Amino acid sequence: MKKLLKKFTGMFSSPEDYEEVEEKSGAAEGDYVEIDSDSIKKAKKKVLVKTYFLDDFEDVKGILDDLREGETIALVNIKPLKEKDIIELKRAINKLKKTCDAIEGEIAGFGEDYIVVVPGFAKIHRSKQTSEVKEDAKAQ
Repeated sequence: MKKLLKKFTGMFSSPEDYEEVEEKSGAAEGDYVEIDSDSIKKAKKKVLVKTYFLDDFEDVKGILDDLREGETIALVNIKPLKEKDIIELKRAINKLKKTCDAIEGEIAGFGEDYIVVVPGFAKIHRSKQTSEVKEDAKAQ
């Protein structure tokens, strides 16, 4: 039983570790060990893809709070602020960029009116076309 348990769980580095757990649980060799299924369910969290509208600079705070939690991918419509005040839009995007760097996330624009911001567990795929457009913009 000890060898089998060690192979399946890998949680015991020595036979003494198993005996210690066995004593605490009161289980004799051959008894079943109960596994807490609630802890397994809690470990499987889903990722939330959430849309945001950037109407004012203050709207950035809600986006940043959700990103810092680490379970949200933000799709941000920047068109309202872009039409209203381009300087405030630049401030907002810079704030998002700084937070992305801090949480090891990524930020990218797509289309003219949207940006996507992802936390560290996600990666944004950039196609060859996107890279060429960036290089052309730098050259000009």
